[in-house]
Amino acid sequence: MTFSRPGAVDLSALSQPSGAPQASAQPPGQYVVDITEQNFQSDALEPSMEHVVVLSLWSPRSPQSQSFNALLGQIVHSYEGRLTLAQVDVDANPAIAQALGAQGVPLVVGLVKGQPVPLFQGTADEADVRQYFDQLLTVAEQNGLTGRAAAPAEDDASTAEEEPADDPRFATADAAFAAGDIDAAVAEYEKLLNQYPGDTEIAERMAGVQLMGRTRDADLTAARAAAADAPDDLDAQLLVADLDVSGGHVQDAFDRLIELVKRLDGDDRERVRERLLELFTVVGAADPRVAGARRALASALF
Repeated sequence: MTFSRPGAVDLSALSQPSGAPQASAQPPGQYVVDITEQNFQSDALEPSMEHVVVLSLWSPRSPQSQSFNALLGQIVHSYEGRLTLAQVDVDANPAIAQALGAQGVPLVVGLVKGQPVPLFQGTADEADVRQYFDQLLTVAEQNGLTGRAAAPAEDDASTAEEEPADDPRFATADAAFAAGDIDAAVAEYEKLLNQYPGDTEIAERMAGVQLMGRTRDADLTAARAAAADAPDDLDAQLLVADLDVSGGHVQDAFDRLIELVKRLDGDDRERVRERLLELFTVVGAADPRVAGARRALASALF
């Protein structure tokens, strides 16, 4: 497990965003916060002078990274303030992603006294995440950083009433996912689809979890090399397409699979078509790239 010491990346350019008002400081007692280019200094850099901050770079175009944030949040809460989680939407805040040299999402980076500590790219199971976090805390202690964030304040009744309740249908699947049991989570979603056929939210959740299951142990560099070396290896091509969608390179994934449909036939062609339809579900019907890819797929098929 590679683990870098602080200081490899300069974040000073983000400390005072040009032309943006200074954001207010992070409210006390929050273990998970949303970070923008405007509040990066007050809610990420400055808190990292008192306790360890974990940056999670994600994209709304990557269901894998959105789902992984939920797992990271649960793990961070268990450290009782020794860590806080700072979530960065890279689509809305490209300067942060650029400063950190992000090549894809999810990307997880520690902050120790304002200095980045690269942790890992892609997803990981709970045990591995905890190992990374424990090592990050060791690095922090070696640098004299041992503080804790304030405990989250209890929500009052009025706030609780305003927050939408979690859909109880998803409780079992969510629990399985949080425990790292992808197969069990998919099985629960399949049961729900049988009960509620045509429910878009269930289908989207299941497709996202299936995508995570296929990509969580994959190495992007190795996968790209394998696909380039063996253009007729269907498994290799499908894996790169999955990784591209996970990393936000949606059009690249769609183009790759549509080209495969054009030159394949029989069962192989059907397998690629089915994977494309599943990725359409992951990305979402409202995304204009899905509409364009559907037209291209129809043209390739007929």
